[in-house]
Amino acid sequence: MTTLASPSQGGAEQAVWRVDARPGMVGPVHAFDAELVWTWLDGAAVVELGGERFEVGAGDTMVLPAGVSRQMLADPERGFVSIVAAPPGAHVYNPGGVSAPDACDLAPKGAERTVPPWAR
Repeated sequence: MTTLASPSQGGAEQAVWRVDARPGMVGPVHAFDAELVWTWLDGAAVVELGGERFEVGAGDTMVLPAGVSRQMLADPERGFVSIVAAPPGAHVYNPGGVSAPDACDLAPKGAERTVPPWAR
């Protein structure tokens, strides 16, 4: 994740970040308390959103509603590059309050709700 604009970087009223997902990357199951807009610039992915699967690729945009469980699975050969926009201060959390056993250090723990660094 690379922050492109955020309140902590000079007063932007939106948080915007770039996602560079390596081939085969599987993101954690998570949810946000705000709507996020994802636009794919390169590569492809499968987005699991609220129990449905969507195949996306360069040029596609998805509006991910607040409070809906999601997971991103990068194309095994190409990965993907996306730009994401969200309200600043959007909180990420684990649906059902359960942490993935292999969650990274930045992931929320248990029922915690946290603002990821790229959205501050």
